[in-house]
Amino acid sequence: MKSLWKFALGGLLLSAFASAHAEQPLGCVEVTVGGYKAPNYDCLSQQMGNNPEGAAAAQKNQEALNVPVNKRPPNQVGLATPAATSTRMGNTFGTSVKPQRPPANNGTSPLTNK
Repeated sequence: MKSLWKFALGGLLLSAFASAHAEQPLGCVEVTVGGYKAPNYDCLSQQMGNNPEGAAAAQKNQEALNVPVNKRPPNQVGLATPAATSTRMGNTFGTSVKPQRPPANNGTSPLTNK
């Protein structure tokens, strides 16, 4: 009885390995050099490109990238935003037209011996 189970289990494992081996397209080779695996990127690209819905997804991506200028956020068009202006002006935002600057350093240089 145990030998029958071992035989059945062995046949099941063999068929699982055979089906997993048959799914890989021909020409895909992984090379191991010095313990590092170097996959075949051409083969991986072909495997990733076999998606029938890939063309529709690429079209949607192109449409998302081609947003009209009047629909883009101001920071993508180059316009000033309140957050950017507040950062540039510092604590004088809304109170002065001159941006906040650190005090001028009137100290002497350590490189001069005068």
